[in-house]
Amino acid sequence: MRIGLIGAGRIGTFHAATLSRHREVGGSLIVTDADTARAHRLADRLGATAAPSVNEIFTWGVDAVVITAATSAHGELIGRAARSGLPVFCEKPIAVDLPGTLAALAEVDAAGTILQLGFQRRFDVGYTAAREAVRSGRLGRLHTVRAMTSDQAPPPVDYLPLSGGLYRDCLVHDFDMLRWITGHEIVEVYATGADAGPAMFREAGDIDTAAAVLTLDDGTLATTTATRVNGAGYDVRMELAGELDQIAVGLDDRTPIASTEPAGPPPADKPWMGFLERFGPAYEAELAAFVEVVLGERANPCDGREALEALRIAEACVLSRRERRPVRLAEIPGARD
Repeated sequence: MRIGLIGAGRIGTFHAATLSRHREVGGSLIVTDADTARAHRLADRLGATAAPSVNEIFTWGVDAVVITAATSAHGELIGRAARSGLPVFCEKPIAVDLPGTLAALAEVDAAGTILQLGFQRRFDVGYTAAREAVRSGRLGRLHTVRAMTSDQAPPPVDYLPLSGGLYRDCLVHDFDMLRWITGHEIVEVYATGADAGPAMFREAGDIDTAAAVLTLDDGTLATTTATRVNGAGYDVRMELAGELDQIAVGLDDRTPIASTEPAGPPPADKPWMGFLERFGPAYEAELAAFVEVVLGERANPCDGREALEALRIAEACVLSRRERRPVRLAEIPGARD
């Protein structure tokens, strides 16, 4: 299978290495990047082919496209792949805003092509086990969910204005997990945030810490928190409590948290420091799934409409924080028919 990968940055490099090892792809990978020298270095290291520009990805006869370019280019590239009749895997988000997202999805729908979004937590063994526990009834009636994503250190300064903000860029993964694990929709949110940390966030019009209370359509209550400044390490967890039992995702000997109890577990010797380290196997599994989708061997595990629903929750949180009020999801355009 000949796959064209657009974007040779950090996540693009990781995905390219994964694809180059795949038995169906191997030496058939084509890589391009706005920085042509970077694309050539990556291709040389992996035994892949470097394309001079994005144009060649769509003219050299590839079977599928993987988009790991800058967020601002996602929508246009998804549309171009759709018009070319090509299956596409794209790192989230689909576009920088809701109108751009809806426009890209309209192109995919019109072309009848495949779009798989990179919500890698759907392939993490802990989150998968939590979904099975909830769906099997092991927890009984679910009443409370607590989710969190904490980055060990802030992203680069120049990334912030392009990120879409903490709700869209970071907490969108937790929103996707809430829907995917519980099987229920969020109907209302109330969100707040703080920019009391590094000045770079205030200068970018963003926040460094956020929290939201979400109500699901069956009455389950969920809280989500996120921060860019968690010095102890990269901490991604979810706790699900039901009438019969409760479980936790992301609680292991590398969780960057210390107990104050005399008999509590010791601090992690080697805490998680970043998302590629924490979710490396999940990233590999999602690309393996994409190859299977392209081959017609499995259904799409995360199509564009699934990603849209997570984005709508993020948009509701942005609106809630701005207007300081609860926001019903029905207020946000793009709901499923």
